[in-house]
Amino acid sequence: MNVIVCGAGQVGFSIARYLSIEGNDITVIDRAPELIGRVNEALDVQAMVGNASEPAILAAANADEADMIIAVTYADEVNMVACQVAHSLFNVPTKIARIRQQSFLDPVWADLFSRDHMPIDVIISPEVEVAKAIDRRLAVPGAFDMIPLAEDNVRVIGVRCSEKCPIVNTPLRQLTELFPDLNVVVVGISRDGDVRIPTSRDQMLPGDEVYFVSETEHLSRVMEIFGHEEIEASRLVIVGGGNVGSNLAKMIEERDGVTAKIIEMDRERARKIAETVPETTVLQGDIFDQEILAESNIASADTIVAVTDDDETNVLGSLLAKQIGVKEAIALVKRDSYASLVTKLGVDILVNPRSIIVSQILRHVRQGKIRSVYSLWEGFGEIIEAEVMESSSLVGATLGDKKLPRGVIIGAIVRDGKVLIPRVDTDIRIGDRVILLAATGTIREVEKLFAVRLDFI
Repeated sequence: MNVIVCGAGQVGFSIARYLSIEGNDITVIDRAPELIGRVNEALDVQAMVGNASEPAILAAANADEADMIIAVTYADEVNMVACQVAHSLFNVPTKIARIRQQSFLDPVWADLFSRDHMPIDVIISPEVEVAKAIDRRLAVPGAFDMIPLAEDNVRVIGVRCSEKCPIVNTPLRQLTELFPDLNVVVVGISRDGDVRIPTSRDQMLPGDEVYFVSETEHLSRVMEIFGHEEIEASRLVIVGGGNVGSNLAKMIEERDGVTAKIIEMDRERARKIAETVPETTVLQGDIFDQEILAESNIASADTIVAVTDDDETNVLGSLLAKQIGVKEAIALVKRDSYASLVTKLGVDILVNPRSIIVSQILRHVRQGKIRSVYSLWEGFGEIIEAEVMESSSLVGATLGDKKLPRGVIIGAIVRDGKVLIPRVDTDIRIGDRVILLAATGTIREVEKLFAVRLDFI
């Protein structure tokens, strides 16, 4: 696949890296020579300095041969115009744009991005997606990640194992024997920075980060056996009233029994937020101001969610709140170098906006009957939900008969709304939804398993 990536920032760089590893032909465009230099040094792709919205630059990038353009520069206008030019002059089939400005996304202007006006096939709103990701995490206390799949019949959960976890030091093959009525499969373990797809002989140890697949109906009990019996937060303090914070507040207002307060530094911004979230208390001030801390009654809050544009404010504000008495801290952190340090200091959940946006984009890049894609552990692999078509080589075979690519593990199969935990004698049928974890090097093979062959079209 021939892909043009407009923007060499964190998201653009990550997308280019993902897709180049898989053998795609990638061209990266950015106005900043230093960012293009970084791309040239680190990735096996074409890279060029220029404005991605200019026809001559897109022509030099061979846009007439491109299958897709992914516009993720920092400027919404550049992203939109790049897609328009790619469509009008070069007939690029698929156009994806990152758009931050919420006014562009107002339902009143929904027709703006139609094929007759500004033909963008997929719009990614970073702030909305990040708010959704945080909202999902809040719904499962004790989890650092939650991914709903198959109409929420299945959830992929990320948890940290502590000494309290009853099943640490237990071979995974014994989970079925110990809990025969629970539909749960451990699909990934991270230990001291080493990530692996486990075998039945592997054990979880205290300190491990673990992803498991569970039937949603059984999730509460599954969380118990992983040592997590936390109660869902009912009182939240949101630090930062930007697009992430305000969107999160709107989502929280839709929940019964949950209240939120927003602390926003900018006076005018605080006033505007108060108008859009009438059921949320908005305080104007600094999270480090003692008067604001007292006014927000932060000591009685269950969770603090720090989502300002400044990593240091988010981290230090979260730690201060924990010191005062807040039970859980969630912080938006963009810098990868902070991750291991911050969790050791006491921040419970880190939210990386880049990985969230990359996952959203990959969903639309993947070929075959792929319904959902979520990137895990900074490029180790992807959680994929795929539908089995008549043409798939999986049809008619049992999992014991069909040898899956090395680096692939199936976590669940959803058939007619019923969740099946995969066994060696489980057969694959047309229409099944397959939930799997695929290591990065196996993605292309997984796409082929769920592709529609020409003779079936």
